[in-house]
Amino acid sequence: MMPLTMAKTGEENLIKKVGGNPDVRQFLENLGFVAGAQVSVVSEISGNVIVKIKESRVAISREMAMKIMV
Repeated sequence: MMPLTMAKTGEENLIKKVGGNPDVRQFLENLGFVAGAQVSVVSEISGNVIVKIKESRVAISREMAMKIMV
């Protein structure tokens, strides 16, 4: 298990766990970041990570990406 920030660009990963305080977890779950979901890193731009989840592209901060374990 590793944080999403360490995943290779373009590689499909399975979310195993979402950490953080309850507010952060709820925010990420609302975006579709739940255990068992497929996610891939599209690119990293100035500290933000753009990921593809559920056929959508979402930009999240590096801190939030560190809380998503794949």
